[in-house]
Amino acid sequence: MRPHGVRGEVSMKALTAYPEHLSTQRQLYVGAGRQPFAVRRIRHRDETMLLVQFEGVDDRNAAESLREEMVYVHIDNAVPLEEDEYYLYQIEGIRVVTSDGEALGQVTDIIETGANDVYVITAPDGTEHLIPAIEDVIQSVDVAEGLMVVRLLDGLL
Repeated sequence: MRPHGVRGEVSMKALTAYPEHLSTQRQLYVGAGRQPFAVRRIRHRDETMLLVQFEGVDDRNAAESLREEMVYVHIDNAVPLEEDEYYLYQIEGIRVVTSDGEALGQVTDIIETGANDVYVITAPDGTEHLIPAIEDVIQSVDVAEGLMVVRLLDGLL
């Protein structure tokens, strides 16, 4: 989020269901280019706010260069998921069809609402549909095939 103090620490908001898992990481990846940074230390300020010190980021100016960048964990170090759970990156871009075989488009965005995620499905003509990620709607997800099958409830489209 922003520098913290003058010794290169950065304030970071954890966008994960497992923020405590970040404390076990020795390396994190920063920015769209996924630049690797060795972790010197991580302190928890509360459930989602962390203070992170990266090796080689030793002053406020260096920390400022990381402002508002996304931070990633290598997939090999991610928390294992339960059956029928998926990482967001696995859902984005997946093709979506109805249980009747009608093509709706692709998942182009995911809105995290707190109650349940909402998938933004963009049709080939640019029309967007909002589909709640709930058991009554999402019938199946096949990440390997890149396909999600949904059952449309009345009023969804």
